[in-house]
Amino acid sequence: MNTDKIYAQQIANEYTPKDTSKIVKLRKLDKKAKQGANIFAYSFGLLSALVFGVGMCLSMKIIGNGSMALTVLGIIIGIIAFALVSVNYPIYKKLLEKGKKKYAFEIVELAKEISDEK
Repeated sequence: MNTDKIYAQQIANEYTPKDTSKIVKLRKLDKKAKQGANIFAYSFGLLSALVFGVGMCLSMKIIGNGSMALTVLGIIIGIIAFALVSVNYPIYKKLLEKGKKKYAFEIVELAKEISDEK
């Protein structure tokens, strides 16, 4: 086995123009359909969890001056953040459905082309 020849072919492959196949296009469309929902879900979930943590810290008197007003405020903030965390998944599902509906025609047509070729 000539390792120099294999190495030379690998380097040459890096510099040759790439022909994007239909499978690659299909994967990119699928990723594009799901990307908006994923970004929203992660961002909204992270923000909600951080707000929930602030509420917990206030209610347990870790931050603040330890007054009863801040404890009650922390509980209220925690309940609101818990509600936000709870609605994250239903919102994600709606956004995912919307994204899939937007790209459904292109994905189905490309999938039909791929399956007809083989």
